[in-house]
Amino acid sequence: MIPRPSTVEPDRGGFRLTPATTLSAAPGLERAAAWLRATLGPATGCFLPPGDDIRLSVDRSLPDEGYRLRITADGVDLTGGTPAGVFHGLQSLLQVLPPEVYRRAPVTGVDWLLPAVTVDDAPRWPWRGCMLDVARHFMPKADVLRFVDLLSVHKLNVLHLHLTDDQGWRLPIPGYPRLVEIATWRHGTMCGSRQHGVVDDRPHGGYYTADDLREIVAYAADRHITVVPEVDLPGHMQAAVAAYPQLGNGLADVDVRTGWGISPHVLNVSDAALDFCRAVIDELCAIFPGRYIGIGGDECPKDEWKASPAAQDRMRELGLPDETALQAWFVGQVAGHIAGHGRTVHGWDEILEGGAPGGALIAAWRGPEAAVRAVRAGHHVVSCPDMWTYLDYRQSDAPDEPIPVGTRLSVADVYTFDPVPPGLTLAEAGLVLGAQCNVWTEHLPSARAVDYATFPRLAAFAEVMWSGPAEGFTSRLARHLDRLDALGVEYRPPGGPHPWQRRPDAQGFPKTRGQREEEIRAMLGAPFNRRRG
Repeated sequence: MIPRPSTVEPDRGGFRLTPATTLSAAPGLERAAAWLRATLGPATGCFLPPGDDIRLSVDRSLPDEGYRLRITADGVDLTGGTPAGVFHGLQSLLQVLPPEVYRRAPVTGVDWLLPAVTVDDAPRWPWRGCMLDVARHFMPKADVLRFVDLLSVHKLNVLHLHLTDDQGWRLPIPGYPRLVEIATWRHGTMCGSRQHGVVDDRPHGGYYTADDLREIVAYAADRHITVVPEVDLPGHMQAAVAAYPQLGNGLADVDVRTGWGISPHVLNVSDAALDFCRAVIDELCAIFPGRYIGIGGDECPKDEWKASPAAQDRMRELGLPDETALQAWFVGQVAGHIAGHGRTVHGWDEILEGGAPGGALIAAWRGPEAAVRAVRAGHHVVSCPDMWTYLDYRQSDAPDEPIPVGTRLSVADVYTFDPVPPGLTLAEAGLVLGAQCNVWTEHLPSARAVDYATFPRLAAFAEVMWSGPAEGFTSRLARHLDRLDALGVEYRPPGGPHPWQRRPDAQGFPKTRGQREEEIRAMLGAPFNRRRG
């Protein structure tokens, strides 16, 4: 969103961009300068040859991602605490220009005036993320890169990439070629909410090569976004078990799942299954250089383990009291392998059950209570409670919302979100790193559908995470929609969906907030009182 300046000086006129405008960048900011030239030039004709009209520099006394932007008649001074701060300042520099600056071809009849302004700015939270599910519906690489650009416009700094699930596996793993041959595609796809049981017969699939993923990582890094990969285990593994039945529990022959919901088919707990998981982690660590490696750990039914003699033998061998402890042991083995790479495990809050590995970062999605439990068990937390941050949830109660699922989550609802649950002490609140919004794609089969679900709610989330809620958001958002138009984003209009954004062929399953609260309470059950060292 547009920065809220500390000082505005309209009487001083500002600085007008022309094709003769020049740019200088301190050492270490060459890529930021190249990005600005490539972004600003097409619409304005200002490709910024070397000079000193716009001056980029670093001042380590500023916050890491903070910046100071000063525009006067003499030009532009932009100083960041780090190169990331400079980049965020460049986003604000674009946002004080007319929205047409985001177009990718020459624009005529626009006055490219940078108004005189001083902005001292820094984010509230170090983790400002968005999870994109490319497993339920595959998103081609070009669309992922575009999505990264849209996150950077909104000053988000983490892309959590959900790469595998029951319905599809999206990356090759050396030594396991059947993952690409079989697990990357399914025979059909459920149409609408799972309660209606309608499945089409159109194959769906796709995967990223290792080079594709390295390109996504590098592209995001240039925009100071860290990509956190996630391969969900030991549940949500039906696609992998379809490719390699020996990884399952031998109780059923399975295909890649065509329906939504939670599959009962999970990894077995053999040494071979652990070797598979270690191979997956090795590849993730080879491709993704960030600190965190996601292993999911959520929604793992225990029925197959209860019926499996091998799983029961493993429990007796380890002296484990139940299948919940068995999952905690399995997750601990994978987390130990991640630690051997010098990385940190990232998982959904279910890994608290039975005791999460020491140092694990918890993505708390089952309401604020999950975040409370995680910090009181000594873990850092990324807040993402579904009723505030799940952008696949319906945006209104109107009957024309496409595939209305979950509770209502309007732009205004998102803007009320606070990553810190009530009742935490100051020390406990300090364990909350920030938050992320989650874009699950069961009902979002294309980039157009992702646009509709994500925007403009992501703009509300981004402002809350960067600077906090404040008066005037509605008017700032109205201006921001013009930017989204220029960027080609097919967002949900304030008055409701366009006719082509509706899905009368696919039924949803809306819930009230009260119904969802009851479901969350049932999922959380008894307090998690076990902690792993």
